[in-house]
Amino acid sequence: MADVIVAVDEPIDATKCGGKENCHDDKRCMTHELWANLNVHIFAYLKSVTLEQLVRQQDKQAVAVLKDQRLPTGTKPEPAEVV
Repeated sequence: MADVIVAVDEPIDATKCGGKENCHDDKRCMTHELWANLNVHIFAYLKSVTLEQLVRQQDKQAVAVLKDQRLPTGTKPEPAEVV
């Protein structure tokens, strides 16, 4: 799938600056590396998925359901359990 996306010139970029590192007043933003590293993981995942797999998933009508992990406004996260 990565090859298809690259072939149609579709950007795989989670950074707001398009990788130019001019995100914050023409300087690199504090979270630039975070988003740039996410790009690497997204591309690796897309390389692992074949067009055949994608078609087979559609044939099975498999639906991926994403769960919203955000907390409601005004709530605090529970402390992590120490093991």
